[in-house]
Amino acid sequence: METSEAIRRGAVRAEDLAEVVALPGPFVSLYLNTESRIQNAAQRAEVGWKSARRTLHDAGAPAAALEAIDPWVAEGHLHGNTLAAFATGDGVAHVEHGPEPLPLDVAGWAPLPSLARVLAWRQAAPPYVTVLADRRGADITAVRREGPPIVLETEGEDYPLRKVQAGGWSHRRYQQRAENTWEHNARNVATEVTRLVERVDARIVIAAGDVRALELLRQDLPKEAAAKLHDVPGGRSEDGSTDAFDEAVAEAVAAMARRDKEALLDAFEGELGQQDRAVQGAARTLGALSRSQVEVLLVREELEPERTAWFGPDAGQVAPDRATLQQLGVEAPTEAALVDVAITAALGTGASVLVLPADEGPDEGIGALLRWGAQA
Repeated sequence: METSEAIRRGAVRAEDLAEVVALPGPFVSLYLNTESRIQNAAQRAEVGWKSARRTLHDAGAPAAALEAIDPWVAEGHLHGNTLAAFATGDGVAHVEHGPEPLPLDVAGWAPLPSLARVLAWRQAAPPYVTVLADRRGADITAVRREGPPIVLETEGEDYPLRKVQAGGWSHRRYQQRAENTWEHNARNVATEVTRLVERVDARIVIAAGDVRALELLRQDLPKEAAAKLHDVPGGRSEDGSTDAFDEAVAEAVAAMARRDKEALLDAFEGELGQQDRAVQGAARTLGALSRSQVEVLLVREELEPERTAWFGPDAGQVAPDRATLQQLGVEAPTEAALVDVAITAALGTGASVLVLPADEGPDEGIGALLRWGAQA
């Protein structure tokens, strides 16, 4: 199976997290509520961290790992509603901020980091570009996880911007000059939008504004970028419509993420039905991961914590039981939560990951789309 566009879009490939799982453990995995909309957010986060810190200390986490996380807690509420931090005895390995507060803080000291929720955040927030356009230019913003938003403003020619209503011999000439101005400005906007789409690998372009300006923008965009264009209500003028536009953007991005996930699940079901390039269940999926055969791992975030698997020092050394790894020459296999073993192996072997809710996906909550046939 060649990697389809649906698969590339729907799952998350995280090279930075692959570097995290390559570190020697054990790991502190912390998900701390840092909700910014409440009073005394920083103090409440500190209280939550104090409790989590005590739990981690009692579980055996070294002081160096806990102290490395301390500075991240005080300002966590400034960057998101949940702080995710992962650390070893050598210091912090990764920090990320989530969009929504969690019902409960989660803190663990385990052989592997618990990255499922971080991957789910990324899966739900693909990179995108927004455009607020009028006949003069546009306000353009590119949003991606790797850094702050990229904001551009384009301003083109401003004369003439309106078609005159007067008659006479000059009427048609003024009409055409206005149309030429709009077209020139739209080409400038299209150039900048195309550049940002390519720069952040935007999954969707959400645009609002003057109807004619948007028509011209669609005409001037390259075919691939134009296919990503999604119009929503709104305008460039400062008329108090910012909140409505932001809400429309959030809805459009979420809908795109859902469609991508559904397309990937359809691909999985199709391959599974042909008994070809898909497997499901813990044993078969771990077997495929051990052969670096997995293109996309599909796994439920909330697999039962008592479901475990075994792993060795190399990324592909995974199995459902200790004896299998020992037979393969791993002298001292380590046991960890199945979901963490599977995600670690997927990241370490260059696979993408699709995180699913409890009521979706393959049997036993784990499966995979494969790089080559299951029977090959």
